[in-house]
Amino acid sequence: MTYDEHTKVQPVTTGDSLPEVRPEITSTSQVMSGAEILLRSLEAEGVKIIFGHPGGAVIKVYDEMHRINPEFQHILVRHEQGGTHAAEGYAKATGKVGTVLVTSGPGATNTVTGIADAYMDSVPIVVFTGQVPTGLIGNDAFQECDAVGITRSITKHSYLVRDIEDLARTVKEAYHIARTGRPGPVLVDLPKDVLLAEGPFQYPETVNMRGYAVPEAVRPEKLQRAARMIAESKRPLLYVGGGAVNSDASDSLTELARYTGIPVTTTLHGLGAFPEEDPLALRMLGMHGTWWANQAVQHCDLIIAVGARFDDRVTGKLDSWAPHAKVIHIEIDQSCISKNVFADCAILGDVKTVLERLIPLVDPKDTTEWLEQIDTWRQECPLQYQKDGKLRAQSVIEQLRDKTGGDAVVITDVGQHQMWSAQYFRFLHPRTHITSGGLGTMGFGMPAAMGAAFGMREIGSSRPVVCISGDGGFVMNAQEMSVAAAHKLPLKLAVINNRFLGMVRQWQELFHMERYSHTDLSDTNPDFVKLAEAHHCVGLRANTPEEAKEIIDEAWKVTDRPVLMEFSVAKEEMVFPMVPAGAATGDMITDRMTPNSFV
Repeated sequence: MTYDEHTKVQPVTTGDSLPEVRPEITSTSQVMSGAEILLRSLEAEGVKIIFGHPGGAVIKVYDEMHRINPEFQHILVRHEQGGTHAAEGYAKATGKVGTVLVTSGPGATNTVTGIADAYMDSVPIVVFTGQVPTGLIGNDAFQECDAVGITRSITKHSYLVRDIEDLARTVKEAYHIARTGRPGPVLVDLPKDVLLAEGPFQYPETVNMRGYAVPEAVRPEKLQRAARMIAESKRPLLYVGGGAVNSDASDSLTELARYTGIPVTTTLHGLGAFPEEDPLALRMLGMHGTWWANQAVQHCDLIIAVGARFDDRVTGKLDSWAPHAKVIHIEIDQSCISKNVFADCAILGDVKTVLERLIPLVDPKDTTEWLEQIDTWRQECPLQYQKDGKLRAQSVIEQLRDKTGGDAVVITDVGQHQMWSAQYFRFLHPRTHITSGGLGTMGFGMPAAMGAAFGMREIGSSRPVVCISGDGGFVMNAQEMSVAAAHKLPLKLAVINNRFLGMVRQWQELFHMERYSHTDLSDTNPDFVKLAEAHHCVGLRANTPEEAKEIIDEAWKVTDRPVLMEFSVAKEEMVFPMVPAGAATGDMITDRMTPNSFV
């Protein structure tokens, strides 16, 4: 979209020091409809892509979109949940704010899962929902729902715009809130009469919001105390979460770790923040983390938590977690500090800024003995799986890794394949591992991969986008394949088909005496190859390790549409190591057994 002949665009710097675009409007173009003001505001924010679905309450926006520029990059998703996940994938892959536009009623309610997912995982998206005219709000009008009330607990902030004069300012604030501090979703509810009304347009240059402030200054005494704690430690450990990725702090983190010799373990969302082929990398910790990473946690004397929130999948039984360690917590969100684990030294601020200021205060450490102990644990219980000629998910993931050399954007759905991907892919770069963590949303993978692919296209990246999904999760949003095909996105979709809801089946086997209640999909799964073809994609299938290599090679030859690769794997496989729910991380199950003590 471009401004018409009456409008010029000039870059300015806003109060949050982020580049913005300020429209200068002459008197001949000051009066616009609310719908056009919305679109002009999005343009001023630098929005290039909107994921959306039209409807009666927002039809004026779509009409103005067509009138202003029919080539505007609007992605017509097939379901609004898919649209929110696509916006998440776009945001996670690019670091930009994702944008969603839907109609009122079911259009708005269909976004709730994606909004909650973005809230749990700190993903910056702005969701615009249509609403009935202001005069009908509260009258149970057709397709009316209280979008603000529904989403209040799962957004950083929600707006109901009642006056056209507030519209441009609201858009400005929404994007500011979404991207600053701890990122997250913002909802803007737009009554139909506000979109139809006319009024003057001037996009604000700055944001002034009472009650909303982003920590900026880092207290020097906190940094000095952290440096002393690091110097005094014998067995330090960097515990890195998704905040390091959100802050673009990977380079600073890597410099700190290598300079001091401190080993690094990451959460599911922290994967890629530190290259996993580095000798200091312990890989993922927690419920399905590596044995050696969890042992390091249990025996370290200092944990340096970087953009992490100490969630239950990491800590397990809290009073038994890291019993010998003092804690330094570097975090942008005040509410996360000492919420689950007490911080002996809390540093509130942007992760990248804190690390940059901490590095000059620390000295190299001799961690040889500590690293040798960790290597002993690594040899005691390496990641391994049975290699008996059957096609297994771990082998598929390793083959995908070999094909890409680790230089790909990998999106996973939720389930066993998600954990195997985290264990076996070995991520090297930030923003190359995208998944649903806090909410654990099945159906996330396919639309998020589509959003990531649009993001890669926008920034001119040649990295392939690979979606790894289970058969149960994939069908939940498989409809978005048609959208990806229509836009010729060369997605590589790997469906790990074990004909079960695999992770639930694993728990049923381990903790519920093998009562496989409603998890067997053998007789209900679709033919995935035909499903792909029905959505104008290429479908391939493999039943053996040899066939897997063949179809992966074949898939990479297709560059003008998505390719679905179905891998028919052993259904009895389980994810190990594993910390049972409620157990301590030192009580990992490392192989197939019946853990009666944890039932």
